[in-house]
Amino acid sequence: MNKIPKYWNTAKKYLSNKDKVMKLLINKYSVPSETILTTRKDIFYSLCKSIIGQQISVAAANSVFFKFKKKCKNKINAKNINKLKFIQLKSCGLSKQKVKGIKSLAKQILNKTFNPKLISKMSDEEAILYLSELRQIGRWSAEMILLFTYNRPNIWPVQDIGLLRAISKNYKKRYLPPTTFINLLYNRFSPYCSVATWYLWRSIDPEPIKY
Repeated sequence: MNKIPKYWNTAKKYLSNKDKVMKLLINKYSVPSETILTTRKDIFYSLCKSIIGQQISVAAANSVFFKFKKKCKNKINAKNINKLKFIQLKSCGLSKQKVKGIKSLAKQILNKTFNPKLISKMSDEEAILYLSELRQIGRWSAEMILLFTYNRPNIWPVQDIGLLRAISKNYKKRYLPPTTFINLLYNRFSPYCSVATWYLWRSIDPEPIKY
């Protein structure tokens, strides 16, 4: 999880020139040391973490993931998950639906009905649709994968509560912010919406999310 996206510094300059609020946020969260979006380049790990974190608090998700990781003997991969029984995964604190989602994902990786290598050749929208075909993965989860695992530069996850809260806070808009304003920001920040999203998130939670 170490490499900084190649576009990051260019994006910071671009966004700072385009938007006064973004300039303030970038300056604020760039010193004294900056936490930058990086990737672990492990889509299976990230998809499992995304499924586990659905509809529960960050603290609860971290607790369940810790147990899940321990159950996998710190090796989260399709082969290990496939060997584990349903009840073993459920004992980590996972719901039946989440266990089914994770088991299904492992099976699809192993039988190659899901091929992550195809994603790099897809547009953002094509990749979102492809990922959304997986059990327990919807649009928001797919966008998180593109942002955190593939570091796509122009992801604008408008279903994300944190992003919407950050827009309301920083642009003095009601919650939920108007769709027209969200679209205006998308056009202003493109082609670097991922970087804008990152700094908006930092404004409400300085501790970065990791997938």
